[in-house]
Amino acid sequence: MVIDMWTFSKLSKENMDAISAAEGKLGVTLIAFSDEDIKYAALADDAVKEVKELEKKLGLSLVALETD
Repeated sequence: MVIDMWTFSKLSKENMDAISAAEGKLGVTLIAFSDEDIKYAALADDAVKEVKELEKKLGLSLVALETD
């Protein structure tokens, strides 16, 4: 099941300036998302390894969430 729960964040000028400063300091590009009241799953080390392997295989970033 794929659930669309992420949206691009609407950022104030102050937030944009803070993100831009962090990007410059870290030498990376940051992308801001907002979530819809979700709960992240607590994964054991072996599960984290499995997710990272899948991310590498698929060329995606994955987020583990609790399911109710």
